[in-house]
Amino acid sequence: MNKELAFAKKIEEIRNLAKEQGNVLSQEQVEEAFAEIEITKEQLEPVYSYLKSKNIGIGEPADLEATLSVEDKNYLNEYLETIQELPKLTDGEKRAYAMSAMAGDGEGKLQIINCFLSQVVDIAKLYSGQGVLLEDLIGEGNVALAAGVEMLGCLEEPDEVDGMLGKMIMDAMEDYIVENTEARKADLQVVERVNYISDQAKELAESLQRKISIEELSEETGIKPEEIQEAIKYSGNKIEYFE
Repeated sequence: MNKELAFAKKIEEIRNLAKEQGNVLSQEQVEEAFAEIEITKEQLEPVYSYLKSKNIGIGEPADLEATLSVEDKNYLNEYLETIQELPKLTDGEKRAYAMSAMAGDGEGKLQIINCFLSQVVDIAKLYSGQGVLLEDLIGEGNVALAAGVEMLGCLEEPDEVDGMLGKMIMDAMEDYIVENTEARKADLQVVERVNYISDQAKELAESLQRKISIEELSEETGIKPEEIQEAIKYSGNKIEYFE
C-alpha cells in the first residue's frame, strides 16, 4: 500500500475511533495512529486541522456552539423547547422500553424515539458547520431514528439499542452532508458553464455590434446549440446577447 492510501486509511480509522468516543481523540491516539507510516509531527498539523473541521476535539470536546450560525442557534432553541417537556426515563425504564420495542410493542418504540430525540440534537451538533443547516441534520436524524426503532427486533440484547440507533443517526447525517456537497459541486459547475457561455456571447455580440443567434455562437465556439440553450434556460433567459 502506498503512503497516500495508508494515510487515507488512517484518517478513516481515527474518525471512526472518534465516533466511538463522542467525537474526541487524545493527541497520543492521533500520533500513535500515524506512527507506523512515519508521519512527522509537522505533517500532522493538517490532520489536526481536518479533525477540527469535522468538530472532533483533541483532548477535550470541541466547542460545538461556536460552529452554529445565528439561524442554527435560533432553530435549536425553539426545537429544544418543544422536546424539553418529554418525560425523562431512568436507566431501568429505558431498558424496559428497549426490550418491549425489540418485541415490536408500539408504546415501547414511541418511548425509545422520545428518549433519543435529544441525542439526535447532540449528534447533529457534531456535524454542524459543514455546509448544511442544523434543522436539516436533525430532520435526517429523526427519520433515521424512526426507521431504526422498527429494526430493533434484529438485536439480541437491549444494551445494543444505543449503539445501533446512534450509528444509524450518524450515517444518515453523513450521507446527507455528502449528497449536499455533491449537489453544490454540480450547481457550481452549472453556474460556471452559464457564465462562460454568457462571456462568449458578449464577446461575439460586441465584435459583430449586434445581437447574435445560438447557431452563430455555436459555430464560433464549438459549443453545441443544445448546451447554449440549456445555459440560457438556467440563467432565467437573462443572457441578453441573443436575438
